Amino acid sequence: MSETQERPERADAVRNRRAILEAAEALVAEHGSDYVSLDKVAAAAGVGKGTVFRRFGSRTGLMRALLEERATVLSEAIVSGPPPLGPGAPPGERLPAFLDALTDLATRNIAVLTAHERACAPAKLSDPTYLRWHRHITSLLHEARPDTDADFYAHTLLSMFDADLVRTLTANGGPARLSSSLRALVGAILRAPA
Repeated sequence: MSETQERPERADAVRNRRAILEAAEALVAEHGSDYVSLDKVAAAAGVGKGTVFRRFGSRTGLMRALLEERATVLSEAIVSGPPPLGPGAPPGERLPAFLDALTDLATRNIAVLTAHERACAPAKLSDPTYLRWHRHITSLLHEARPDTDADFYAHTLLSMFDADLVRTLTANGGPARLSSSLRALVGAILRAPA
């Protein structure tokens, strides 16, 4: 096997990863993100703390992996799924579809989103999942409106997915409130004068 080829992950490593992520998610859901430590996750997963540390590096790495796991399906859909979320639809249709999907992901995984934000707060804007979402929104906005500050608007739209804000908005109006408000905001951005 050459140096550039990756070895398949061992079955026990796959099982350990799954057990760790499930334990972390259960602890977050039951006790909140402040309760979660590598020690507690290791104990709940039935593995050593060193296994958790080697796999994820830190509590921040673990929270990133939790969100990344939830975001994988969405990432695949924007690359190769059917339109309007996937390729083949105009950017003015793809962007609201993406924000609808992100609203669904955020509202179904609010405990994970909260834990991720708290653990990754110092590096939120360099988080790999955030960067991937930001690039996607920026690309769609730039394609639809090359004369606008797509980078700024992408950050603005993503700021609407702050966990506390999502929780507050959806407590009075449900996910539909967040989704329709984001659609209205996107419409205003796309129709704004140059």
